[in-house]
Amino acid sequence: MSDVLGLQDKVAIVTGAGGGIGRGIALEMARAGARVVINDIGVSLAGEGGSASPAEETKAMIEEMGGQAVISTDSVSDWESAKRIVQCALVSFGRLDVVVNNAGILRDAIFHKMDPADWRAVIDVHLNGSFYVSRAAADPFRQQMSGAFVHMTSTSGLIGNFGQANYSAAKLGIVGLSKSIALDMARFGVRSNCIAPFAWSRMTGSLQPKTPEEAERIERLKQMTPETNAPLAVFLASNAAADVSGQIFAARLNEVFLFNQTRPIRSVHKAEGWTPETLAERVLPAFKASLTPLERSGDVFAWDPV
Repeated sequence: MSDVLGLQDKVAIVTGAGGGIGRGIALEMARAGARVVINDIGVSLAGEGGSASPAEETKAMIEEMGGQAVISTDSVSDWESAKRIVQCALVSFGRLDVVVNNAGILRDAIFHKMDPADWRAVIDVHLNGSFYVSRAAADPFRQQMSGAFVHMTSTSGLIGNFGQANYSAAKLGIVGLSKSIALDMARFGVRSNCIAPFAWSRMTGSLQPKTPEEAERIERLKQMTPETNAPLAVFLASNAAADVSGQIFAARLNEVFLFNQTRPIRSVHKAEGWTPETLAERVLPAFKASLTPLERSGDVFAWDPV
């Protein structure tokens, strides 16, 4: 087998790999020759319950294609547990080369009705979980002078969405985490990038069309299967992306996007300094045309995938 990507016999942890996007990435990693740690605790979309069955299904699919995989049912949301996920890779396969932070839950609510417990639960899995697993993997990566992180962010954080303050904050926080990892660990040959995935999943599967046009559109959206995000994740984990770090990408069916990142876009200077009154008089008129619109993800990605 040709190993253009340099992933043959490498070891990848994929969190939340019992289904959806995580399963798609785990399978694509295995196709590229990587040995996979399937991390999944088998909870509901809201983070309730728990079962090893989803991870076992992914493992069977990898083994059916001739790949190697082991299962970790430890939670990403606890530091000691996250360390066991990394230890699972080291004990099972003797090394670790890739971490894909994909595990997540949803606890949507309009901001003024959001329960603090739902805030903490989402932050713990998405943001703290990405930190814990990445931090645990940092030591073996540093020792071997190589490694790649791929984190799942979201346009809900990059752009905005209704009723997702917890999720949006966590996903935008992951962008900052990824950039810090990229800066701090570059001298060890370690890379860190983000993907904002698009996929038809159990989160969108409850949509009910009211018109034939809506039904037709939903059928097009269903083409955005979780697996369409996997090639980008595997590419970013591979040697082919050796010079790519600190970036934000998105995969949307047959489209791949590169996101810009926060930089100054306008400047106004006043030698005498500013007062609230002069800010209102001079800065707002100068900046107004460049203010970022208050938009949702769907407003920016307003066209259907093809």
